[in-house]
Amino acid sequence: MRGARHKKSSSTVQTEEGSLAMVQAELDVIPLNTAPIVSSYNDKIRPLLDAVDKLRNLMVMDEGIQLPTIVVVGDQSSGKSSVLESLAGFSLPRGQGICTRVPLIMRLQHHSSPQPEFSLEYSGRVDRTDEENIAEDIVKATSSIAGGGKGISNTPLTLLVKKNGVPDLTMVDLPGITRVPVHGQPENIYDQIKDMIMEYIKPEESIILNVLSATVDFTTCESIRMSQSVDKTGERTLAVVTKVDKAPEGLLEKVAGDDVNIGLGYVCVRNRIGDETCEEAGAMAHELFQTHPLLSKIDKSIVGVPVLAHKLVHIQANSIAKNLPDIVKKINDRLKFCIMELNKMPKSLSSVAEAMTAFMQIIGLAKESLRKILLRGEFEEYAEDNRMHCTARLRKVNGISSIPIAFVEQVWSYIEEAVISVLISNSENYYQLQLSARRAGHNLMAKMKERSIKWMLELVEMEKLTDYTCDADYVSEWNKLMASQNSFVHGVLTDENKPSIIAIEGIGEVEVGVLRKYPHVLAQAYDLKMRMTAYWKVVLRRFVDFMALHLQLSVFNLVNTEMEAEIVNELMGPYGGGIERMLEESPAVAVKREKLNKSIKKLRDSKEVVAKIMDSIITYGD
Repeated sequence: MRGARHKKSSSTVQTEEGSLAMVQAELDVIPLNTAPIVSSYNDKIRPLLDAVDKLRNLMVMDEGIQLPTIVVVGDQSSGKSSVLESLAGFSLPRGQGICTRVPLIMRLQHHSSPQPEFSLEYSGRVDRTDEENIAEDIVKATSSIAGGGKGISNTPLTLLVKKNGVPDLTMVDLPGITRVPVHGQPENIYDQIKDMIMEYIKPEESIILNVLSATVDFTTCESIRMSQSVDKTGERTLAVVTKVDKAPEGLLEKVAGDDVNIGLGYVCVRNRIGDETCEEAGAMAHELFQTHPLLSKIDKSIVGVPVLAHKLVHIQANSIAKNLPDIVKKINDRLKFCIMELNKMPKSLSSVAEAMTAFMQIIGLAKESLRKILLRGEFEEYAEDNRMHCTARLRKVNGISSIPIAFVEQVWSYIEEAVISVLISNSENYYQLQLSARRAGHNLMAKMKERSIKWMLELVEMEKLTDYTCDADYVSEWNKLMASQNSFVHGVLTDENKPSIIAIEGIGEVEVGVLRKYPHVLAQAYDLKMRMTAYWKVVLRRFVDFMALHLQLSVFNLVNTEMEAEIVNELMGPYGGGIERMLEESPAVAVKREKLNKSIKKLRDSKEVVAKIMDSIITYGD
C-alpha cells in the first residue's frame, strides 16, 4: 500500500504544493510580539522542521541532496555565541580564540514541560547533559571530535535542546573566521575555516545568518565577503548586528544604507554581558532600544532577540515549504538511480552451483566474442576499437617473406592482446575469476606462440632440405621471366653504350658490369637466376598459405577448446583456489555494493520521512 501511495498523480503534486503554500500564507500573518518567542508557530513548523532534522540525521546530504539550513557565520569575536545564547536561553562556551571548532548543529525545540532536556550527539553516541554543564560538555565533545588542541574538524556535533519558550529552529554554528593563527593552530587555519564555511553556505537551500559587530566597517568583514561570493543578491542572507551598545553612532545609517546588500534585512541586538542571566540581558536590551538617544531611533521591527527569533523561524519555515517538493523529487530520483546501479551489478553468488553457472555463462560469452572478432570478422561489439578488428589485421601477412619467426611472435602477441581484453571485459565483475582468466590467457598464449614458432622452424627446415614443388605456377613464372633473356644478353654483350645497370621485368635493376667478363656462361646464369626467383615465389606462397592455415586452425582450437580448458585448469590449480573463490567479490565491487545498499536504505528511510510530512500537509490543507 505504501508503494502505491507514492505513485502520485500531477493533481496530487499540485495538492501538496497548494497545501505548502497555505502553510506559508498562515505563517506570514503571525505578529512579531508573540510570546513565548513564536511559540504559536509550533503546530505548523514543528512537523516540517522535524522532517528536515530527521533527514539531516539520516545524512541524506551525503547523497547530494541539500537541506534548508540556517548557517551562522561571522568573524572571530563578532558575537556569534552571544546571539545563539540569547536564542537558546543558556550559556555556550566562551573564551579567547576560536570557541567553535566543529560545526555545531543546534536544534531548538519548544517544550511544554517546565523541565528542559539537553543532549549531545556525535560519533554515533548520545550524551545527556543539563543547563549547568552544557558548556563544559560541549567543550569535551568538541575535544573528542577535533582533538585537545586548537584545530578544527568538519565532523559535526549536534546539540538538541527541548525547552519551554525557545523558538523552533535548527541552526549550524561554524567556527569564527580568523586570519592569524594563534599558538597551537595550523598555519592554514584561515583556509580550513573558509573551506568549511563555503561548503555550508554555497548550496542554494542554505540561509546565511551573518553576525556582524557594530564596532567594525561591514564592508571589511570576511564573513560578508564570503556570503557575497555565493549570494550576490543577498536574497538568502540575514544580518545580525551585535554589540550595538559599544558603537551606537551611525548604526542607523549603516543598516539603512545597506552597503553590503543584505537581502533579508538586519536585526540589531545587544549582547549578554558578563554574568547577566538571559532574562536580565533581555530586559536590558529592551530598555536600551527604548531609551537610548540613538538606538531608540531604529525601527522596532528590526531590533531585539524576539524579532530575530521570529524572522529566523519565518524564513526557515518558508524555505522548508519552498524546497520540500524538490527534496522529495531528488530523494525519489536518487533512490531510483541507486536501485538501477545495484541491479546492474553482478548477482552476489551464494553457492557453488551459482558460481559454476556464472562461470559457464562468462566463458560462453567470451568464446562467442572471440569467434566473432577472430574467426568471422564481425566487429559490432568493438565497432570503435580498430585494435580489436582481428581478422582484418591478420590477413596482412606480407611481413612473413623476410622475418617468419618475428612475424609469428607479432601475430600471437596481437592475438594475446585481443583475447586478454575479451576475457577481462567479460569477467570484470568476478575478481578471482578475472585473475585466473588473465593468468590462463597469458599462459595459453605463450604455449600457442611456442607451438607456432616450432612449426614455422620445421617448415623452414623442410624448405632448406630440398628444392621441390608440383606447383604449375613455377613453370609459368619461369617462362615469363625467361622471355626477357635475349634482350638482357644483348644489353650486356652488344649494346654500344654498355650500360652498367639493366632493368629486368619481375626482377628489377641488375648490376651487369661484372657479367661482361663471363660472356660464355651469361645465358646459363640468367636461366639459373630465373629458376631461383620463380621457385622463391612458390616458397613464399607456401609460407603464407601454410602460416594462414596454421593460424586459422590454432585460433579455432584456441577459441573452442583450449581457452576454456586452460582457464579451468588455472581456476582449479594451486593459485586459483577453486570455483568457490568466484564467490568472493573484488574489493571494489564489494565496496560499491555495500555503499549502494547503504544509500538505498538511507533513501528509503528518507522517502518514508517526507511521505509522512507530505501526507500530513495534504490532510491539513483539506
